[in-house]
Amino acid sequence: MGELTARNFGLLIAYFIPGFIALWGLAVPFPTITVWLSPETSPSVGGFLYVSIGSIAAGVTVSAVRWALVDKLHHVTGVRRPDWNDGVLATKLVALEHLIEVYYRYYQFYANAWVATWFAYGIWRFNGGGRGLPLGGLDGAVLFLGIVFAAGSRDTLQNYYRSLRSLMGAAESEVGDDQRATPLTGGNGGDDVKGDREEGKAGRRQGKPRSQSAVTPRNRPERKI
Repeated sequence: MGELTARNFGLLIAYFIPGFIALWGLAVPFPTITVWLSPETSPSVGGFLYVSIGSIAAGVTVSAVRWALVDKLHHVTGVRRPDWNDGVLATKLVALEHLIEVYYRYYQFYANAWVATWFAYGIWRFNGGGRGLPLGGLDGAVLFLGIVFAAGSRDTLQNYYRSLRSLMGAAESEVGDDQRATPLTGGNGGDDVKGDREEGKAGRRQGKPRSQSAVTPRNRPERKI
């Protein structure tokens, strides 16, 4: 087994674990999945492969649901997504990957686990062993986990956006003054224009000829034939 790096750990908690929770919920209506997950059956390479592929597929699907629901919920309730210039990503790519592994992967875990937990609980409550049973300790535990996952997802998303805004804001401030357009009026630009006009007036008082561009058709004398 290869070394568990930070990147592999991030992908594990972001997709595999939430996908396994959703797959465990699907074991209620699908007995085949129950066989894969049953500890009574002897472990096999095929069963491990099925569970791994199923968990990854379920995790990616849960992540899509999270994007459609949880992300929108956080954005609507005040978590502001920062805007950044894609042109600076080449110089900030290493730092951006670090922020993803430190903050965003944990946000994916909390938010995806939140969706997967409610999905598995809904199947168990309405289509499994929990149908018709009164509310009890398991329902309270699921509610508590939902609150924890919701709070954790919001906090980690805010930290990720805050760090991302700071990173990309520093990148935007590195744009030099020579890359910005200089206004024609106001500031030094207005003084330069005013100075050019005064120099032109002084030249006309000293008898200097006006430039050809200053002579308009209205000022030209008519040629007599």
